[in-house]
Amino acid sequence: MALEIDAGRCRRIRTFFLKVLLKSLWWDVMVRRPILKRFRPDPTARWQETARQFRSLAVEMGGVMIKLGQFLSIRVDILPLEITSVLADLQDEVPPAPFDEIAGRIEADFGRPVAEVFAWISPDPSGAASLAQVHPVRLKTGERAVAKVLRPGIETLVETDLAAIRSALAWLKWYAPVRRRVDLDWLYDEFSTVTRQELDFTAEGKNAERLAMEFRDDRGVYTPKIYWSCSGPKVLTLEDVGFLKISDADKLAQAGIPPARVADRLYNLYMRQVFETHFVHVDPHPGNLFVRPLPTREEMAEGRRAFDPGETVPRAEDRPFQIVFVDFGMMAEIPERLQSALRDYAIGLGTRNARQIVSAYRKAGTLLPDADLKRLEEVHEALLDRFWGVRAGSLQEAALREARYFIREYGDVIRAAPFQFQADMLFVVRAIGILSGMAAHLDPAFDVWSKTIPYARKYAASALQSDAPSLTDALIAFGRAFGRLPAEAEDLIRQLRRGDATVRTAPTTEARRLSLGVRRAVDRLGGRVLAAGLLVSGSILFGSEGGVRIGKIFMITGVFVALLTLRRR
Repeated sequence: MALEIDAGRCRRIRTFFLKVLLKSLWWDVMVRRPILKRFRPDPTARWQETARQFRSLAVEMGGVMIKLGQFLSIRVDILPLEITSVLADLQDEVPPAPFDEIAGRIEADFGRPVAEVFAWISPDPSGAASLAQVHPVRLKTGERAVAKVLRPGIETLVETDLAAIRSALAWLKWYAPVRRRVDLDWLYDEFSTVTRQELDFTAEGKNAERLAMEFRDDRGVYTPKIYWSCSGPKVLTLEDVGFLKISDADKLAQAGIPPARVADRLYNLYMRQVFETHFVHVDPHPGNLFVRPLPTREEMAEGRRAFDPGETVPRAEDRPFQIVFVDFGMMAEIPERLQSALRDYAIGLGTRNARQIVSAYRKAGTLLPDADLKRLEEVHEALLDRFWGVRAGSLQEAALREARYFIREYGDVIRAAPFQFQADMLFVVRAIGILSGMAAHLDPAFDVWSKTIPYARKYAASALQSDAPSLTDALIAFGRAFGRLPAEAEDLIRQLRRGDATVRTAPTTEARRLSLGVRRAVDRLGGRVLAAGLLVSGSILFGSEGGVRIGKIFMITGVFVALLTLRRR
């Protein structure tokens, strides 16, 4: 049975989007006509104001609007960084629903009073988000747990907001530049699917159990137990795992857990998820990750078996620990068609092979049909040369230092913005960006390059066992991974093996620079906008307590994506 739509709420959301669309048509279409365009101000301030207005509306209305803001904040492939950066720290925190409504939801789900479901439940939630809130409980067996309960009426709000968003996207289809650049139906399907999945608590519980199974042989990982006897379609009861917050470096150090070791383990866990298990926890903000301290051998000999959540942990030198995951509503499963592309990308990045990185983009289907592959390779070669070895904590300074160079040399590629990513991949990129920020916060000397190269070597070596047609590329990748094959030799070998080695004439860098001179003169403000955007991108790597700025930088690719999107008009 179809859910009833809240007409008033739907009308308000549609009105907001209609105003934004009309304003954009005026300033970005009409005023860009000859003669009038000289009166058109720089759009950056307008984009940021629109993003702030949407942010305020989302916080006020809650529901799917907050989820939409978070979703748009990762769409660096279709939105300017001036918009995504404003939405980046939009937190999914709203006032809690009254406890009597929550109790009614639990009773409706189980068909019996709350007192018969739990021995005790706190009327005060430990967390309240747009779709659900969490209450501490005690089971009939005496175990401590938490009950995640869907907010009453959220189904109607979700369908109302999705209907309004669908209308807004239908209006955008009339605007040819947007229609050519973005598959709006695809975009809506991705967002609505992700949102509805978060309402399925049965699937979330199964996600938790699957992640636990994937890491069953790794003592460094812990996932909460699911108490299915106290769970239903709208209520999910999990083990209480509120140990040390992963972002609290001081408490970690007080317990004897080196923050640098936490950063290293966290990064390696995500590399395994992305490149080996292909099942990724894509919402790794500090509220969803904890560190569980374990007793030392000496403490175990004295009878200590475990520490309870919230218990004071005495300091012990180099205390063992586990990374704890919670909230499994947002999990991305990387399909087979992208797994090979990711492995190629890892090899390309680890071996500093720009051609292989661009080839990985192409295999993944993220490049638009008119993308200039040669120019993309040139950009990636420059990025690898200029950013290789820069530590996460120094990336902001390096990005600002290189900004003018990239806009001067590759302004044509930046304006073309030849990417459109699938939502699952963007969620993965977002996750890597967030955890890179946490890693840099825990360990300012954290070096993503040294952590990634071993994966590149592993995949390059395993590629030697693949089929014959790819043997040449595998040998090249293997040689470069271990520093035994120059990049120039790699290019020559590939061309000779294919039989397409040619002599190419092309404009020099100086000639290309002259041909772009007029366009740069018209767009003088670009350097300043780029610098501001890169400042935001660099600063997010450090994360923040109470509100994580969504990561835009996924190693070299994140910087490149930021550059590609920054100057779009």
